Amino acid sequence: MTPPIGYISTRSRAAPRGFREIVLEGLAPDGGLYLPEALPPCPAPPADPFPPAYADLALEVLRPFCDVAEPRLREWIAAAYSTFRDSRVAPVVRRGDVWILELFHGPTLAFKDIALQFLGRLFDALLAEKGETLNIVAATSGDTGSAAIHGVRGCRNIRIFVLHPRGRVSPLQERQMTSVLDPNVFNLAVDGTFDDCQRIIKTLFRDVAFKRERRLGAVNSVNWARVLAQMVYYFSAGWTVLRETGAERVRFAVPTGNFGDIFAGYLAARMGLPVERLILATNENDILARFFATGEYRAAEVVPTLSPSMDIQVASNFERYLYYRLGGDPDRVRDAMETFDREGRFFAPDAARDPLMAAGRADSEQTLATIRTFWERHGYVLDPHTAVGVAVGRRPGMGEAPLICLATAHPAKFPDAVRRATGRDLAHHEILDALWNLPTRVERMPADVARIRDYIAAHTA
Repeated sequence: MTPPIGYISTRSRAAPRGFREIVLEGLAPDGGLYLPEALPPCPAPPADPFPPAYADLALEVLRPFCDVAEPRLREWIAAAYSTFRDSRVAPVVRRGDVWILELFHGPTLAFKDIALQFLGRLFDALLAEKGETLNIVAATSGDTGSAAIHGVRGCRNIRIFVLHPRGRVSPLQERQMTSVLDPNVFNLAVDGTFDDCQRIIKTLFRDVAFKRERRLGAVNSVNWARVLAQMVYYFSAGWTVLRETGAERVRFAVPTGNFGDIFAGYLAARMGLPVERLILATNENDILARFFATGEYRAAEVVPTLSPSMDIQVASNFERYLYYRLGGDPDRVRDAMETFDREGRFFAPDAARDPLMAAGRADSEQTLATIRTFWERHGYVLDPHTAVGVAVGRRPGMGEAPLICLATAHPAKFPDAVRRATGRDLAHHEILDALWNLPTRVERMPADVARIRDYIAAHTA
């Protein structure tokens, strides 16, 4: 039997640790992010019957990474994906010259359900085994918060505190979070940006004494299990399109904010999935697109856009990618990230010259135009995040292989953008329409670490 993979930090040379340890911890004690010390070989493409059940494929992909008995892992995976409205979980549909990977069939109609429905069950089971509780602290620019809340609501061993930038998520996204009234759920509307929320979270986690005393854990994209669960749909979609087209390789266009989703695709490619290009698509908050163009990672002011989940200037998972591109040297990674914390920028031109990666941005007008023309030509409504991916992915110079664009949210979550683009009221879903009649609960807070630390302490006594 192959021994389970160990996990290392991007910022130190400490001995590898086990999956069960690091999945509950989130950030490493040194402030780095966990990565597997080695990647297993790419799973073999499934034979007939094709395609395989999503839960079966997930078990095949996840099993080498987890020091968990296979029957337990199978049970958690099956429970997670039984909540999806499409039995295929993450189907791909062809529209014109683009394959749309629909990742919005979960409880909150966003791609983050795919990871967080699994993660909630994983957390609760591991905590029950140890007789422990966990206080999850998360920052969200839109969809992570509601997906995390719905993944752990009602869990006896978990409390969750979700910070969102007040007035900077869509009204529907806010309602999806604040209408959950379970006693283990705490919503905090922070007077600031998503980057302020993320900064507060990172500061809390670096306070090792407070983190241990209050049993803090993370479900944001910094948690390794989230990235791991997202890898599955790259294999599922990639093999489906390769089989249907007879192509040798595929491309993925990924609407990108925190870099976790595209990093999952990067790992799938490193394992051997035949990927010609990963196309990183940003909106006006284009720190990542600028990095791949110039080699400079420089933060700017956050610009509110039609795709609020991507309104980010500090991409948490980028550090994991940087680790690979800097030769797996934790000292270089730590130096780069500390320079960024001090100066708001660093240079890594060699890391930016990656033939696997391409990047571009689409502004609000281009996003609206893409939604409009895609509807007119194909009768298919894109949400604004997915439209950014389609707009960038279809540009010349982005590769030749069949293009798969990740559809990260249901368009009904952004009805105003769809209405502006098409002139029609096309974006509805019965789950979201019902939200307006539900009571809500939310606490307004300043963007102040001490105030939020005190709030968490008071509610985790």
